[in-house]
Amino acid sequence: MSRRYRPLLSVRNSRIQGRGVFALRRIRKGQRVIEYLGERISHDEAEERYDEYTHDFAHTFLFTVDEKTVIDGARRGNAARFINHSCDPNCESLNDDGHIVIEAIKNIQPGVELTYDYHLDCEGPYGRAWRKRYACLCGSRICRGTLLRPPKRRNGHNGNGRSGNGKR
Repeated sequence: MSRRYRPLLSVRNSRIQGRGVFALRRIRKGQRVIEYLGERISHDEAEERYDEYTHDFAHTFLFTVDEKTVIDGARRGNAARFINHSCDPNCESLNDDGHIVIEAIKNIQPGVELTYDYHLDCEGPYGRAWRKRYACLCGSRICRGTLLRPPKRRNGHNGNGRSGNGKR
């Protein structure tokens, strides 16, 4: 007797922003949920496609893999591109030998929206205009008000104990 396939995730409207990804079954802490897929392009190509200074919107389907590669989830992407940001996330993104995977950092019950901290970076210091452009809508009690990575402190850390790549 074969087991019937039961999907783990569903994309639907989100209270955070636009579309979101929701658990259809219980997801355990430490479980790898989905790989972030899309066209692999160079940073230069990403800049040409989505110049932050000429677009009215802040594009967040780009995911930095390494110093040479960016994944454009808007092209040949999957449901992972719809996972919204939260300042109090239930998932995190991991770079597993060039593959970006989303892993649960908390137990997630059916019906709960999956989120992770985007850790967005911008070049140079950012002020009010950047914080407004990348305003956070997560609604968490610990919301920092922006999708941008916290500024680095003098010790080189960004205050969240993590370093590495994230969405652009």
